[in-house]
Amino acid sequence: MAAKFELKKTSNEKFVFNLLASNGQVILTSETYDSRASALQGIESVKKHAPDDARFGRLSARNGAPYFTLKAGNGQVIGQSQMYSGAKARDAGIEAVQHHAPVAVLVDLSASQSA
Repeated sequence: MAAKFELKKTSNEKFVFNLLASNGQVILTSETYDSRASALQGIESVKKHAPDDARFGRLSARNGAPYFTLKAGNGQVIGQSQMYSGAKARDAGIEAVQHHAPVAVLVDLSASQSA
């Protein structure tokens, strides 16, 4: 399976997308968008900015679990990872986003969903 962006509608009629690696694991989750068009722009922004290592914030949650964010050119967070067991695993997640995002296909599930 190739890497893909899955675009979904939330229960309150907003939109969110996940970037899935070729093994089907979610490696990045977007912020919530008010419109489908904005979510699609978010996907394009992820594709554009993912190769730039400087766009990734390497962070730790309150409990110490490492995670990362990806920021757009305007500094806004466009996606966040899951929590990882350690910094090495988080950095591997960043590498996965850098590798997969630019070539990931879009699977639009939002049109077939009823909220």
